[in-house]
Amino acid sequence: MQSSDIFSDLRWRGLIHQTTDDAGLPGWLQAAPRTLYNGIDPTSDSLHVGHLMPLVMLRRFQRAGHRPIVVVGGATGMIGDPGGKSEERNLLSVDVLQANVAAIETQIRAFLDFGSGPTDARLVNNYDWMSRFSFLDFLRDVGKHLPVSVMLAKDSVKARLERADGGLSYTEFSYMLLQAYDFVHLLDHYGCQLQIGGSDQWGNITAGIDLARRLRSVQLFGLTCPLLTKSDGAKMGKTERGAVWLSAARTSPYQFYQYWINLEDTEAGRVLRFLTELPQEEIESLDAAGKARPEAREGQRRLAEELTRMVHGDAGLAAARRATEIFFGAEIDRLSDAQLAEIFADVPSRTVPWARLEPPGLNIIDALFESGLAPSKAEARRTIQQGGAYLNNRRVAGIDQNLSRADLASESVIVLRSGKKKYALLRFGEL
Repeated sequence: MQSSDIFSDLRWRGLIHQTTDDAGLPGWLQAAPRTLYNGIDPTSDSLHVGHLMPLVMLRRFQRAGHRPIVVVGGATGMIGDPGGKSEERNLLSVDVLQANVAAIETQIRAFLDFGSGPTDARLVNNYDWMSRFSFLDFLRDVGKHLPVSVMLAKDSVKARLERADGGLSYTEFSYMLLQAYDFVHLLDHYGCQLQIGGSDQWGNITAGIDLARRLRSVQLFGLTCPLLTKSDGAKMGKTERGAVWLSAARTSPYQFYQYWINLEDTEAGRVLRFLTELPQEEIESLDAAGKARPEAREGQRRLAEELTRMVHGDAGLAAARRATEIFFGAEIDRLSDAQLAEIFADVPSRTVPWARLEPPGLNIIDALFESGLAPSKAEARRTIQQGGAYLNNRRVAGIDQNLSRADLASESVIVLRSGKKKYALLRFGEL
């Protein structure tokens, strides 16, 4: 069975950073279905935007006729990869690691097709095979075959050893050996011959290939993709509030959607290539539209739609779109306090007592002034009379309007607006 030419598509998308065999790998991939893997350590109870690159890569390979394996690092996560880190990781407890493994397994299953067919994905935990080794057995049966000189030559190790403030512990130094053995185990049990990862994983990947050559006398392959970075080299997926997570509990679908909408024009086309499955013709058309009409942000909108649907499903995308429409003026009705807090996270708010909504109610002039939208009651009156005041994104009819509980946009919040985009929230509670 011949597989599709995935290598050419990866090259066009800019997804090939380095391979162990530039000349032979394209033909090897096209000649027959292959089994490949990527490893993810459970350092948190959610994956983040940086994990999209390897997950989408595995998805591409599966759709091209190959079989992906995801290794969740229940064992390697106990140690921590020194690559890309300037200092030792904090070690997580077994209970925390197990909880993290269970959480991210659910997220991984949203990206790949699992089942029993020849190209269906497998999800495995390296703790299942590493926990069977005693320390002495591992040193004798595995460690003996990977020379220290090979490990010291890896960039991730050299960078840490060159630091004047402590370098690298034996624990983290051992990480490379554990990950190298993963490749051998997957070869033995699943016929896995290709490992993929980010460019910072090159040393670990080649260590696994070297160990398999020494232990099994076979030639395995490695392929790395670029890291997901901004044009200035900073890692993508960081905001003032922290990382952009794939968990809706940590980063809401609206916040996730908005992250991609607000991407710089210089980055949109590259990320469309990296993370979406849109065809070349459509991406190039979006590139052209971005140059001709940058204010329309067509590339960013398409990117936000594709990635939000991929991570949060159709329901998550619908919620994100609805929240976006509300922020830009759609009427607000039957939302929760939590939803409004996400949409208007950066909007000023003030808490006032529930008693202000009791008859005769809170006059709209007082509401605009007390919320801070108007510097004076006279200015609030003028804004209303000129048609520039809005209650829950509905135009205020006149200066005599009084607010009651019926005007709440959610359980305890009223949304006020002056002009097109100046918002404020009144939160009602016990003071």
